[in-house]
Amino acid sequence: MNQHYFSLKNLIRFATVLITMNTILGIAPLDVFPNLSQSVQAQENAEAYYNRGIAKSEQGDFQGAIADYDQAIKINPNNAKAYGYRSGVKLILGDFQGGINDVNQAIKLDPNYADAYLSRGGIKIVLGDLQGAIADFNQSITLNPNNSIAYESRGLIKSQSGDFQGAIADYNQAIKLNPNHRAYNSRGLTKFQSGDFQGAIADYNQAIKLNLNYAMAYENRGSAKLTLLDFQGAIADYNQAIKLDPNWTGTYISRAGAKLILGDSKGAIADFQKAAEIFRQQGKINEYQDVINQITKLQNQYFLAIFSITNYQNINQSIN
Repeated sequence: MNQHYFSLKNLIRFATVLITMNTILGIAPLDVFPNLSQSVQAQENAEAYYNRGIAKSEQGDFQGAIADYDQAIKINPNNAKAYGYRSGVKLILGDFQGGINDVNQAIKLDPNYADAYLSRGGIKIVLGDLQGAIADFNQSITLNPNNSIAYESRGLIKSQSGDFQGAIADYNQAIKLNPNHRAYNSRGLTKFQSGDFQGAIADYNQAIKLNLNYAMAYENRGSAKLTLLDFQGAIADYNQAIKLDPNWTGTYISRAGAKLILGDSKGAIADFQKAAEIFRQQGKINEYQDVINQITKLQNQYFLAIFSITNYQNINQSIN
């Protein structure tokens, strides 16, 4: 359950972030359009509906945004960007098929729409089509070589495929274009996978410097420290990650592992119990049961050790 090991689940988490960012990144605040309601009523203008849909997306009113994009498309069915933005909102709402239909239409209307390829790549990650996602990210980069998110996205899939050098090259370019905590964290993950643990820690340090509240970087740095046998340093990072994100089960499980190494079985059991409770609340029954089984195993070992120590003390006292 360590985040250093890429899985489709982790890719989907990233794709969700990618799709969300690509939908609302760079959108102007709502007050940029103070008279949109009047404009829509007076002109029934496709562009006005499109702009109001963007503003609603930024506010988090995704159903309202879709309604406006629907109207914009009804008035002007050749508006590629309206399809593109509606695609992103549908994806945020979990309508993957509707999202991919819209983004395909956007690309059909405008084959040079770089962000549409980027969004479609995110959808393909969710659907498990990693090669198709790479192809879309390649095309997005060809059309817009200055989009750091496209390099980050392609780097993630290269890491998943074991192309660590290729992934690091993409992250280097992303950082050159836009130094940000996500890119440093992702490059750190890839360095960890390739065995460069000190390099990974250096990247996690930079990610934390750029965003002191980035829980994932603390957890990942903790795991790198654990690998380098810095157990107390690892636990300190896990503590901070939990403080920032108390509902992420992976950190409790990682901290439990560190505590076990230090001989703190009681503390490890407490962390496993916390992870199990979160899994139960989330309805993740299989994960919950796996952790419960681990707790039972540890408790048996713990009580056996206590019994053995007590028995030894009793025997030693009777001899003396």
